Amino acid sequence: MTSIWANSEMQGSVQLIDQRYLPHQIVVETISTLDEMAKAIEEMHVRGAPLIGVSAAWGIAIAAFHAQEGEWRMQLEQGLERLARTRPTAVNLFWALDRQRNILAGAQSLEGAKKSLWNEAIQIQKDDVAICHRIGNSGLVLLQDIFAEKRAKDQNAVVNILTHCNAGWLACVDYGTATAPMYLAHQAGIPIHVWVDETRPRNQGAKLTAWELGQHGIKHTLIPDNAGGHLMQHGMVDIVITGADRVTANGDAANKIGTYLKALAAKDNGVPFYIAMPESTIDWTLSDGVRGIPIETRSEHEVRYMDGLDCNGLPHEILICPEGTQAVNYGFDVTPARLISGFITEQGLCEASRNGLANLFGRES
Repeated sequence: MTSIWANSEMQGSVQLIDQRYLPHQIVVETISTLDEMAKAIEEMHVRGAPLIGVSAAWGIAIAAFHAQEGEWRMQLEQGLERLARTRPTAVNLFWALDRQRNILAGAQSLEGAKKSLWNEAIQIQKDDVAICHRIGNSGLVLLQDIFAEKRAKDQNAVVNILTHCNAGWLACVDYGTATAPMYLAHQAGIPIHVWVDETRPRNQGAKLTAWELGQHGIKHTLIPDNAGGHLMQHGMVDIVITGADRVTANGDAANKIGTYLKALAAKDNGVPFYIAMPESTIDWTLSDGVRGIPIETRSEHEVRYMDGLDCNGLPHEILICPEGTQAVNYGFDVTPARLISGFITEQGLCEASRNGLANLFGRES
């Protein structure tokens, strides 16, 4: 199963896993209009920078099936703008929409636009799977080296990885970014164990990463967000690998709120801190992530309430603070390049710097 796929039973629609219901229920949602896709992105039926981009590409392809002759170009251009407003931080969204915008610019008719936009959405989805697999191969080298070093001292050595939020196949189409090296290491027979941050306030680590790793038979332990520093102080973490929603040209990286604190703890304890991401996550127009990356502020409801199953297995949402308490909900924070050991990409590994990224991706620094 992948996170999103073309609906074989209804032309001009796709199906996706509505991640709001995981891990207790797998709900498949059918998306047949652009507005439905926009809401799915905004309300986090789908989430994760790569999947947001793929979903947006499908959204405009779906819109072409409902466009009207004579007004189709204007309608699709408006659709692109609607999708661009869904989530401000993840740059993959704009990368995917730019690909579709270029397709639309070359379309000479509505029928041509339908076919071309649909085919491009398919290609973007295929590209995401291939890119994530290559990211996995790049990161596998790091885990192999750690394992070899530890095994030289202990035949029962296990590689302990800490990750924050969810950058798995649910955040992409398949494999994921941060989890791709873990999956490939597990397939290669390298014994790994993953420390999974719960990742408040939406608990994507507890709900999604733990579920993913369990489905793949990878040993993992759920921890409170604030436990990571303690584990690193006591030598219980060999490497930290997270994903990213936007990386600047100089190597600053925005990821789920709390990532910055993990990077600080890793730096203080000499633990390698890597970010796994595709080139489409790089915003080459920005040089200062702290000041330049827009940080999404979400509803305080996500902070004040938690949801899950009660002791009888029934779903509930509960208020965890005094009634009337105000809360703030920043979705992301920025980790400065100086705290990042390097990037794991589809083109290989590089240092977190302007020269490192530019040289790897063949751009002028």
